[in-house]
Amino acid sequence: MHRPVLRPLSRRSALLLGGLGAAATAAGGAGLWWSLATRSSSRTAPVTGAELSQPSELRSSGGRLEVRLEAGPGQFQLAGQQVRTLGYNGGIPGPTLRLRPGDLLNVRLANNLDQATNLHVHGLHVSPEGSGDNVFVMVNPGAVHEYEYRLPADHPPGVYWYHPHHHGTVADQIFAGLFGAIIVEDPEPIAVSAERVLVVSDTTLDGAGNVARVSQMERMLGREGEIVLVNGQSNPGFTAVAGTRERWRIINACVARYLSLRLDGQQLQLLGMDSGRYRTPSDVEELFLAPGNRADLLVTTAAGSAVLRAAYYDRGTMAGMMGQGPGPRQTSQPGAAAAALATLRVAGSAAPSTSSSPSPLVPSPSPQAPLPAVPEPDDLRTAAVAAHRQLTLSSGAGMGMGMGGGMMGFTINGREFSPARTDTTVAAGSVEEWTLTNPSPMDHPFHLHVWRMQVVEEGGRAPDRPEWRDVVNVPAQGRVKVRVAFKDFAGRSVYHCHILDHEDLGMMGVIEVR
Repeated sequence: MHRPVLRPLSRRSALLLGGLGAAATAAGGAGLWWSLATRSSSRTAPVTGAELSQPSELRSSGGRLEVRLEAGPGQFQLAGQQVRTLGYNGGIPGPTLRLRPGDLLNVRLANNLDQATNLHVHGLHVSPEGSGDNVFVMVNPGAVHEYEYRLPADHPPGVYWYHPHHHGTVADQIFAGLFGAIIVEDPEPIAVSAERVLVVSDTTLDGAGNVARVSQMERMLGREGEIVLVNGQSNPGFTAVAGTRERWRIINACVARYLSLRLDGQQLQLLGMDSGRYRTPSDVEELFLAPGNRADLLVTTAAGSAVLRAAYYDRGTMAGMMGQGPGPRQTSQPGAAAAALATLRVAGSAAPSTSSSPSPLVPSPSPQAPLPAVPEPDDLRTAAVAAHRQLTLSSGAGMGMGMGGGMMGFTINGREFSPARTDTTVAAGSVEEWTLTNPSPMDHPFHLHVWRMQVVEEGGRAPDRPEWRDVVNVPAQGRVKVRVAFKDFAGRSVYHCHILDHEDLGMMGVIEVR
């Protein structure tokens, strides 16, 4: 995996970006939670080292889960201090929703914000129509909207998440704290001593403890907060007993930050990425999560302290976007600018846990305990392909925004998002192969709603096993091929860059399956 270094921004590039303020107005109004401070204002240092907390949980019963989600401003505990920002049901993250395949999820979304919002259940294979995963719904301030999602009986188990998806305000609302986890349970539980949900996000706070307003340049680049958080905490700690096996569900809920994760000194096995489980888990030392990606991880504990770190990942340069060409991409030094996300303390030997970590699901299981069998995953590599398409994700000066040359544009196949236009029409039940190309000098993670993608070529190579994603990173000047089975559901939905500022600025298209 390459680790390119970001070149310093030239004076010409900075001046050009500084003149692009009008282009970013598509990102919507600021809202009352934003600080009016400038980027030069003093910052509030995060409080580190607190005991890791888990989001509250709501579990389905009898095949149904009814939830009331209230999205609103307030004083929230964030990075160890009281911050005026946004959250669901008074917490950041919002409650974790635990479901089973075949369940009915009913969500009453109450909008207590001063601007419109809505809800996207990221990665779930559910209908996009009506009150399903319909991103074209707009819930106005003070309104309540009732969503209903029926999971198929064969829905893949795994870790998913929910967040707003009202075009123009997505990045702002997620950056402020509106997100939460969804777990679709395994048909047969895996024996682990503890299960942890780790929602990684980032934000920037000003000296008064407010979320700082982002600049127009940050919107163009895709904002990365100065503070990286796990479950709303800065480098929290937690304890475990040596020789046991834990299950970690990790979500990259950052607006634009990529996570290259390591937990040195501990044994890691990857159960699955995004939508579903591998038939056989794989040993890993490093885990790469683009924005929106999730990982299902088994951790076999060894004595000592270990820090979950996110190494610096450069997702591209600005030079090419300013007409200067792509510029060189270099490899950064291992461990450079790594952020400490959480600290694991392991001691003793296998015994029932007495720490404040989540209640053990199975006391002190052997790390060698066999894993339940899972069905052979679908494999579209031998499927009949009804259509081949190319989707080109482009960003740069002198394109788009409807404002003439010199403006920064974010497009798919040369067009900015319009909810009134259908960009791609697909026959229900068919399999298509899409070539995702990125001629821009920045990586773009591509997300398709409702229907998951099987990666069939990445970096010029074919995976040696079925690789399913709902977010696929398309590197700068690179391409990825995926296949999609448009089964089970018809209707209109979207695909877009999951650097959410880029989505808000136009890098999104509409798909209709019929």
